[in-house]
Amino acid sequence: MIYLYRVSLYLVRKTKIGENMTIINLIIFLAVGALAGWLAGILIKGRGFGILGNIVVGIVGALLGGFVFGLLGITTGGLIGAIVMATIGAIILLYSITLIKRV
Repeated sequence: MIYLYRVSLYLVRKTKIGENMTIINLIIFLAVGALAGWLAGILIKGRGFGILGNIVVGIVGALLGGFVFGLLGITTGGLIGAIVMATIGAIILLYSITLIKRV
């Protein structure tokens, strides 16, 4: 957990996004991650993963969703777009994990 925190702080400091990152933006980022993880958990397995699990699934899902949407040439804007993109990415993540567990 501490490693993930240090990596995220490093990325925030080294990216252009990090130049404008405030504590409010970080809180919104974590809230979007938690909401996306919870929604994906509800849709895939019928319940969430707890607050920390939801945040981790949502943040990884947001990264995956951003990558997939970028490959497809789809852009989203605003808070709703971020939630939709993160949720779709988290669903892809959870579905992939389910497929890997079956093998």
